[in-house]
Amino acid sequence: MNKVTLTAFLKDRLVYIMTFLFLAGFAILLFVLENYRYPGLIESGTMVYIAVFAVFLLIIWLAADYVRQRHFYRQLQEATERAGERDGAAIVNNGVTHEQKLVVALLQEQNAAFLNELNQYKRQQELRNHFVLQWVHYMKTPVSVIDMQMQEVLRELPLGEEAQREAAQSIQEEAERMTRGLEQMLHTARLDKFALDLHIRRRPLHEILRSAVNSHKRLCIKHSIFPRIDGEAWVESDEKWITFVLNQLIGNSIKYSKTKPGSKNLQFRIKEQNGGAVTLEVEDEGIGILPHDLPRIFDPFFTGENGRSSGESTGMGLYLAKEVCSRLGHSLTAESVPGKGAVFTLTFKPGGIHVME
Repeated sequence: MNKVTLTAFLKDRLVYIMTFLFLAGFAILLFVLENYRYPGLIESGTMVYIAVFAVFLLIIWLAADYVRQRHFYRQLQEATERAGERDGAAIVNNGVTHEQKLVVALLQEQNAAFLNELNQYKRQQELRNHFVLQWVHYMKTPVSVIDMQMQEVLRELPLGEEAQREAAQSIQEEAERMTRGLEQMLHTARLDKFALDLHIRRRPLHEILRSAVNSHKRLCIKHSIFPRIDGEAWVESDEKWITFVLNQLIGNSIKYSKTKPGSKNLQFRIKEQNGGAVTLEVEDEGIGILPHDLPRIFDPFFTGENGRSSGESTGMGLYLAKEVCSRLGHSLTAESVPGKGAVFTLTFKPGGIHVME
């Protein structure tokens, strides 16, 4: 750092150094011409002494000025290296010359304005998230009431009234879709405060998976999708967040399998790997994912051709699932053969939760 600051210091004063040397050389030249006119007037040693003394004074002046200002140059260099950080500009806080003091004052004013605007933005985001959470909780109540009323209607309808029964079932399915949408919005809002809503425990993955599958039982029956769970394992994770991930994967499998005729299988394979890792493979027999869409399915708001054709995709489900897995220290990958289905692999790494930032 000292070499860099010294080089910058000398570059800034190059004009002064060249001017001083020019004037010193011009004075020596006048002495030489005067000595030529009046031989013996000035001895050669005296002229050499004057030249050396002038250069010595220049060096002393540069050294003293550098010692006085090197701290400011170091601050500038460190601030430049940390320019991407929020408090990078605050490093420059000690000017020497009047010009440097003006620069320091400008940086401090700009930094204060930036922090003030950042705090206002954070406040707005907190208010927006608070409103979203309140709105979701407010909407969940009428949706739950609709669902309970539809269950009551379905129990009381005579078996012969198929049209009414189908209408009631359709309303109930839409209520379930609204519930899943609200849950997705709720988890999206909570993602910013992920660490505050985290409870890591060792839980049976097969039991969590069975519960998630049961919550989609009605849709599986309606669309002739037969889920099957193979294997058992215990994993360290947050039950609520991993249930959210499983619901996204199961919901996607149903969404892109229901349009295919006939019965379809939805296979869940739990495997314990060497080293303590556990993998969960979710394999469906749906329409699959096109090769050019596969690398982008975890990007936010990306729906792909299948999502656009079905009109039911928000482009956020897989993104949120991937984001949650990353924060939990798990991994989520996907493979697919168009027309035959897709396989999503969720890997629970041993001690993976400890890599969470």
